[in-house]
Amino acid sequence: MGISHLSILGAHPEVSIEAICDSTGFVLDILSKYTGLEGTGDYYAMLETVPLDAVVIATPTKAHFPMVKAALEKGLHVFCEKPLTLSAAQSDELVEIAKTRGVRTQVGYHNRFVAAFGEAQRLLELGTIGEVTHALAEAYGPVVLRPQGSTWRSRRSEGGGCLYDYAAHPLDLLTWYLGEPDAVGGTVLGHVFSADTEDEVYSTLFYPWGVTAQLSVNWSDESYRKMSTKVTLWGTNGRIIVDRQECKVYLRDKASPPEGYRHGWNVHYTTDLTPPVWFYVRGEEYSAELDHFVQSVSSHTSGMPPSDLNSFGSAAVTDRVIELMIHDAGSSAARTSDATRVETPARPAQGGAHASATRAKPRSAREWARARLAERRRRRAGRLT
Repeated sequence: MGISHLSILGAHPEVSIEAICDSTGFVLDILSKYTGLEGTGDYYAMLETVPLDAVVIATPTKAHFPMVKAALEKGLHVFCEKPLTLSAAQSDELVEIAKTRGVRTQVGYHNRFVAAFGEAQRLLELGTIGEVTHALAEAYGPVVLRPQGSTWRSRRSEGGGCLYDYAAHPLDLLTWYLGEPDAVGGTVLGHVFSADTEDEVYSTLFYPWGVTAQLSVNWSDESYRKMSTKVTLWGTNGRIIVDRQECKVYLRDKASPPEGYRHGWNVHYTTDLTPPVWFYVRGEEYSAELDHFVQSVSSHTSGMPPSDLNSFGSAAVTDRVIELMIHDAGSSAARTSDATRVETPARPAQGGAHASATRAKPRSAREWARARLAERRRRRAGRLT
């Protein structure tokens, strides 16, 4: 993402790129050769020596907290890739530092800048489908389709895995649409091909007012050409089905359709909803989110109040939900392990006596997941032979 952000901001008419930082010398050499930009491998030295207004951080998530904190303490505005940190406490700390310093912040949850998802949010604010009763957030894609070598993306401790990399996006949309849940349950962080992190994520979210939402995410699904994110919302007056391409809305006869809508089915396409951008890389939403950050920084100098769209505060909500899910998944795995430790009678011994019943050794969540993965691989090998 760092190269994409550099390309977009380099073309922005209100931005001047003053320096770039990367831990790979080859990347710095190439960028210096073809762009003339000043490069460094020492982020903290750059903060001390280069006059800056803002920084964009697109590193492995494990590095976010110290890098963001250092920039905030220098009084710099910060755009950081998602998720904000690997700890809800760390995210909350960054929120407080940003408030104290009075700087503008943003996290790269780009789906909030996809016009179809934005239209769904607008309809919810209007109460178009009445009271929301349930939601389903999904994301599928072909990221990990075979066992792979170890990189930071394959280690949850560094921010890798389906939960942080994929599930964070639909989770962020749920927090945008419905707010923060007060509990989660039945969370499964399943292994398909990865040994050290999850490839699939399933969970149910519970909201204080009785609404529920389900999360279904799998990044080992070869039936999809690329990542596909979709949210379905059921309400007392209708239903919304939204993805990157379109916003489909069904309105019951008792609903009050807003302008451009009618009772029954309605479809509004992203191409009709999306305003033009000055520079296109990967999708309009990436240019739109960075322009939003630029305008937020510009409005800071004129004393305008900050926008909460994709701020550290909203991203911290998503981080808190992720932390709830990790805890719930560990508890669920432990309960599942307990449930399988049933007492089974042993084969009768000579003389009619029975041997004592056996009980399996308790497993940790990771041991349970590894055993499940090993069993899947064993079964696949059996079918191949």
